[in-house]
Amino acid sequence: MSFFKRLKEKLIGNAEEEKVQQHVEEADASESLSSDVQEKVEQNEELNTVEETVEKMLEIIEEQTEEKTDSSIKDNLSESVVEQETEKKPSAWSITQKFKMGLAKTRDSFTSKVNDLVARYRKVDEDFFEELEEVLLQADVGFETVMDLMDKLRFEVQRKNIKDTEGIQTIISEKLVEIYEAGEENIVELNMQPEGELTVILFVGVNGVGKTTTIGKLAHRLKTQGKSVLLAAGDTFRAGAIDQLQVWGDRVGCEVIKQSEGSDPAAVIYDAIAAAKKRGVDVLICDTAGRLQNKVNLMKELEKVHRVISREIPNAPHEVLLALDATTGQNALIQAQTFKEATNVTGIVLTKLDGTAKGGIVLAIRNKLHIPVKFVGLGEKMDDLQPFDAERYVYGLFAEGLEKELEKMDD
Repeated sequence: MSFFKRLKEKLIGNAEEEKVQQHVEEADASESLSSDVQEKVEQNEELNTVEETVEKMLEIIEEQTEEKTDSSIKDNLSESVVEQETEKKPSAWSITQKFKMGLAKTRDSFTSKVNDLVARYRKVDEDFFEELEEVLLQADVGFETVMDLMDKLRFEVQRKNIKDTEGIQTIISEKLVEIYEAGEENIVELNMQPEGELTVILFVGVNGVGKTTTIGKLAHRLKTQGKSVLLAAGDTFRAGAIDQLQVWGDRVGCEVIKQSEGSDPAAVIYDAIAAAKKRGVDVLICDTAGRLQNKVNLMKELEKVHRVISREIPNAPHEVLLALDATTGQNALIQAQTFKEATNVTGIVLTKLDGTAKGGIVLAIRNKLHIPVKFVGLGEKMDDLQPFDAERYVYGLFAEGLEKELEKMDD
């Protein structure tokens, strides 16, 4: 399936899905009312939101009782709406919008420069390519990735005999997705074990990248999927790391296995595995220290933790996720190279993508290290940790231009 067909499916098809789901939820919200109230609600014009439905219900109740609606009824209805909104899983359409909002800083910087370039160069020539190359490098797409992209763009322009710059964003978008998805395996789903077996996820990364916060958000995500989750406070060296993980454990409703500060991380992980087996939990997420001052010590420490896990559970850890701060740009790439040498990193979690104008680092990491980006942080909310999706990512970079192209497809 072509890039545009896949993108249209996610943007338009799922928007319709969300609309249908919304009406289902509105119907569910009205079930607690008497049948005659429900009939009157249904006789009214189509309502767009749950809030509008509740307002209409309150109006009808007031008309029927001919007295001011008791405040407790309002409170109960409001609470049911809040519960409904809290429990409602984000739709594919709303996830796409998260990518759009999360990449706003990168888009404002990157896309505006591309637009300026297109406005100044009516024709696609070598000068245009050279300036485009500079714009891509400034977005931290990475030198090797930029060179690869420029070769593909030149070939495509020549193959299609493109003379002007109109629609060049579309071609850039298609080629960026191709580059990301090319090469070694691109498995973005977590390697979850069959039901009844323990899945062990090991988190690595330097201090300050948002590792502990990400662990909490991932635990929340897994719990909403019906998984039981246990956390292991393996970062015993950083002051406050254990307490921070405990705060997140309390917040998402997960038990935390911990020892005192300065304890042997491998011993903490050993205890956590024993506890996970005893409790029959589905997923164990292990935090680790993030010191990079001495790479030799870091490697030895991670090797010891890895050895303890694999001894207790064959083929574990099932995932080794590296947390990287997107705002650090190329420095994140250096960190990724270091940790890849220290342990078998199976996926990247790119945090704070919403806080940087250099979101192109996603492509640099993928193209340079051949490690899939499995999750991205698109905001501060609990559900703003989202599985990475190449089409949605590129849509986030070129939202306005791609929406126009999709409208042309409809015409």
